[in-house]
Amino acid sequence: MLPGPQGFNELLTTVPGLSDRLLTERLRELEAEGLVRRQVIPGPPVRVRYEMTEAGTDLEPVIRALGKWADRWITIKSDRRG
Repeated sequence: MLPGPQGFNELLTTVPGLSDRLLTERLRELEAEGLVRRQVIPGPPVRVRYEMTEAGTDLEPVIRALGKWADRWITIKSDRRG
C-alpha cells in the first residue's frame, strides 16, 4: 500500500502464499490500529480499496528496512517439512 491505494486482490498477489483469510485478518488489525484506511467504492460492482493512513505512511522507513532485511536473509521454501 505504500505506492498508493490498492484493492484486496492486488494486495493478495503481492505476498506469495498469503491466504485471503489471513490477509483479511491482518487488514482488520491494521485498520483497528489506525494504520490502514478501508474505503468502499459504490458499484456495481462494489469495490473496496485499502490505503495507508498518515500514521501508517510514517512507518515507511521501517517497512522498507524490514523488506531489505528479508530480501537478504529470508528464503521462502515451497516445502517446509524438511
